[in-house]
Amino acid sequence: MPEPKTGAKSQPTTKPRRPRSKGPRVDGGSKHARKIALLILEVLGGLRTPTDAANALGVSTPRYYSLEAQGLAGLVAACEPKPRGRQLTPEREVEKLQAKVDALEKECARRQALLRLSQRTLGVSASTASKPRPKAKPGKRRKKRPTVRALKAAKQIQHDTPGAKGEER
Repeated sequence: MPEPKTGAKSQPTTKPRRPRSKGPRVDGGSKHARKIALLILEVLGGLRTPTDAANALGVSTPRYYSLEAQGLAGLVAACEPKPRGRQLTPEREVEKLQAKVDALEKECARRQALLRLSQRTLGVSASTASKPRPKAKPGKRRKKRPTVRALKAAKQIQHDTPGAKGEER
């Protein structure tokens, strides 16, 4: 067993003591709100009567009781457990949704490019139904095209199809 080295003795490390707390630290709130809170605590602690507190505030006793009820409701609400983790604020939710919209628009553009490429490869013309038509001016209606085109197309199909009616053999 090795012997300890001779020399300076090691001192046990202790943390420096912090001074005692002077009580809970309350931040925020206006002077008037702090005064109301102080008087409510004094009444609840038994240092004052509700009538004395109401007189100090310059309000009626029923109004004091109303303020006390509000204060206690706020205390209970503040004691509710906070949800763990980072909470989604409305601004953050908007940013998140905007990022999702951007990603979906990018995906849509990618799929449209793939569709155009496949149409070009297959030799299929792009459909014109996807393009928005300009709106007609109010009061002016476009004339309906005659149905003769449909009859011409039917005649052409009939002529190109072998064994169709009216075709000579």
